[in-house]
Formats: sequence, C-alpha cells, structure tokens
Amino acid sequence: MSDAKSAITPTRQENFPEWYQQVIRGADLAENSETRGCMVIKPWGYGIWELIQQQLDRRFKVTGHQNAYFPLLIPLSYLEKEADHAEGFATECAVVTHHRLEIVKDEVTGKTKMIPTGKLDEPYVIRPTSETIIGAAFARWVNSYRDLPLLINQWANVMRWEMRPRMFLRTAEFLWQEGHTAHETQEEAIVETRLMHREYEAFLRDHLAIPVIPGEKTENERFPGAEMTLTVEAMVQDKKAIQAGTSHYLGQNFSKAQDIKFTGRDGSIQHVHTTSWGVSTRMIGTLIMAHSDDDGLILPPRVATQQIVIIPVTPKEDTKDAVIDACQALASTLRNQLYHGDPLRVHVDARDVGGGVKKWEWVKKGVPIRIEIGPRDLESRKVAMSRRDQASHEKSFIDKEEFIREAVEILASIHQTILARATTLRDENIRYCDNLDEFHAHWSSENPCWLLTPWSGTAEEEDILAKKHKITIRCLPLEDVALPQAPATANCILTSQAGARMAIWGRSY
Repeated sequence: MSDAKSAITPTRQENFPEWYQQVIRGADLAENSETRGCMVIKPWGYGIWELIQQQLDRRFKVTGHQNAYFPLLIPLSYLEKEADHAEGFATECAVVTHHRLEIVKDEVTGKTKMIPTGKLDEPYVIRPTSETIIGAAFARWVNSYRDLPLLINQWANVMRWEMRPRMFLRTAEFLWQEGHTAHETQEEAIVETRLMHREYEAFLRDHLAIPVIPGEKTENERFPGAEMTLTVEAMVQDKKAIQAGTSHYLGQNFSKAQDIKFTGRDGSIQHVHTTSWGVSTRMIGTLIMAHSDDDGLILPPRVATQQIVIIPVTPKEDTKDAVIDACQALASTLRNQLYHGDPLRVHVDARDVGGGVKKWEWVKKGVPIRIEIGPRDLESRKVAMSRRDQASHEKSFIDKEEFIREAVEILASIHQTILARATTLRDENIRYCDNLDEFHAHWSSENPCWLLTPWSGTAEEEDILAKKHKITIRCLPLEDVALPQAPATANCILTSQAGARMAIWGRSY
C-alpha cells in the first residue's frame, strides 16, 4: 500500500458513518453478531474496555464506592412501582415470559422445533437499568442513618431494544457501569451527583484525551424519574454530539416507590435521597469518532491495548535471531517503566509476515508508538520510531537508550497532542447565536456545528424547536465552564427574557 493513500475507504469527508464502521473493522475491534442489534467485542476492542474499566474502577474506589452485583432479570412489578421511570424505557424493554422449551417434531416435515412453554406467573424484564432492583436491596440494607451513605457500583450488561444499531454507540446489549447511592439528606446526594459528574469529565480528558462540556440536561432530556441529570457532552469529528456519561439526582422518587426508609437522628422515619450515574462501551465509539483519521484508529496511550509495538526488520535469515533478540530485550527493559502507575504495555511482532503488512495493521489498530529494528540498527544502536499522532509515513531515528529514557514522556506528549487537536475542533465549532432567524437557518447545512444560545424557554417550546430541526439541547453548561463568545448576560433567543441560561444545541448520536 502506498503511503500517499489512506488505509480506510471511504474517508471521513466522503462518508463519515461508513468510515466509522471501517475503522472498527480495520482495527479488529468488534463485529456484528447473529443476534440482531448485538455485537461481538473482539480481543483488541475488549482490551480497551478492560483498561477503561480498571482505571475507572480505581477512581470509584478512591471516592469510597464498592462493587456489587444484582440480578439481570427484574420482576415486572418492580418497574410498575416507578411509573415515570418505567415509561422512559418501556418501548426498549426485552421481556422474559416463559421458563422452559419443549421439543416438538413436525409430523409433516420431520423437523424438530423448540416451543416456549411454562408461562411465568410474572414476566421478567431484562435490565435496561437497575434502579428498581437495587432499590429493593437498599430497602433491606438500610434501617438507620448510621447505615448511610450507601455507595455502590455495578459492572454489568444491560439490554435496550435498539431499532437502529451502530457498533459501540447504540447496540441492543451493551456493557456499562452503574453507580447507585443512598444518602441521608438532599445536600449529600447532590454533592455525590456532582462529584461523579466531575469524575467522568476528568476521566474523559485525562484518560481518553476527549474534552467535554459538563452541564445539566433540560427537563425534556432528563433521565426518567430524575430531578436533575448532569451530562458530559463530547463533540466528534462530524460535529455531532455524544452523551459520554451522565449523573442523576433522583430525589426521593425511587426511595418512596421502593420504600427505602430509615430512622433519622431525631427518631423520625425518613426516606433516603438516591443517585445513579453511569458510562458504557459508548465511550469506545466516542473515542473512535473523536480521534481516528483516514488511516484508522488512534488510541490515547492510557487505554491502548498495547502502547508500543516493536517490529523486527529481518531481510536476511542469518541476522533474524539477533534482531528478534534485540527487540525482545528492548521490550523487557521498557516493561520495567511505569506510565501513570502501570507498567508499559509492549508487544514484539515477530510473526512471519511482511513488514508493510505489519506496519499498516498496527497503524489501523491505533498503537501510539511503533518501533522498527533491523540489522543496521543493531550496529548504530538506533531505532526507527513512528508516532500515531503524526502522519503514518513519518518516522524518526532515535538512539535506543534515549528512547528508553524518553518513552514515557513521548506517550504523555501523544496524549496531549490528540487532546489539543480534539479541543481545537470543539472550540472552533461552537458558535454563539442570539438571533432566531440565524438559529433557524443554521440547521439547514449538512454538518452544522453546535450553537450556543441564551435560553429560558419552556419544555414545550424546546420540543417544538427540537422536532423542527432534529436537534436537542445537549446541555445547559455549568457556570464555571469557559464558553467561546458567550456574554456575561443575555436575553433568551426565543422569548427575549432577561437573565437566560446558556444552552448548547446540536445533533447527536
């Protein structure tokens, strides 16, 4: 393959949705399965999820949370207790109605069929989220204010019957974590909600190199049953938004429905205040769309399945063993170094495959650093280094000992480069607008950027604009978020009411 050509066809500019699918295929991340709307996450892709899981889990434990596990099947009656919540997921629920299969032989064709029998007295819903089943457990666990707070997290799979699946972004079954906490007071629960919201913001920035806008969802966009939903919104390269994580203050809505009550400090019986918060394998889809180029995936070093791949260049059989030995020795030395507390992940690709094939495979897989070592490099004690944040044909020759000293620093530089690139893209594609005619005209373009507007309209007025232009208010940014072009005060773009909050509008995945 010529360096002048891109490894991925079509390019981002030609067909962004198909480019996204081809990046996944080229990086060997996942594939569609026989089960409609579900995917098989392959080892390279699952390795990324494992790293996200491990690193997030550490952050959760530092903030005092513990992991637990709750049933996959939720009695239908549990969802019926919280009508507002259940209504939000009702059309996406998969329901189990029978508990066995009966083998029946067709007398005409002779074929064997399996028929569901043994109808359940009460159907089960395959969890779309776990507020109700976890609430039932909390009701058993909490008796006194001394039992609070309860800080629980679950790593699990969930199912929401997705009509338009897209790998990693929207699948019928996906992996996630869901935090659920119970608190003595409203104030404590809101502090928890905001804490985990900021944890997500920091994780996306510091681990995935994705800058996000932290903000609050409007009433129309809140999690079903929540009193407040906080979100982190990411912009990807086609200027669409992805909700990368949410944190919800649920008030006492679920605790009253599930009867989660306790004896307070004054002896009175009270209901707890609850929160929930979560992120999913959607993070991987966000990462792909935020960073990748027309040659394939670009991985932030902290979640790269392998951070450094060393490729032996062995044109002659008589030098092959010496070159491979040198590569293995370098890998062993590098693995003794730590990057953000973890040993460097280094792989030597000693397969009997052409060098060009190896190069493009690792380019498409997004490995942050590729190293090539050949017979001449053994004599010069240099290595050829390519960084994935640079053009695929670029390489530099660096002294081997110097590379060993600087490897961690180079990985940190790659993270900063792709974070800065994504931040520039986002900031250059958020436009302030306080003119309603310009607002309406803006959405007629093919890939419109986000609009930042003053807003104090009603939920009904928001819904009219959203349906008209196929957009949503992605969030009402938090007050401490620096926003391009935003004035200190402004009148609502729709009602001209003074003192309006800023709102970010956009199209989304």
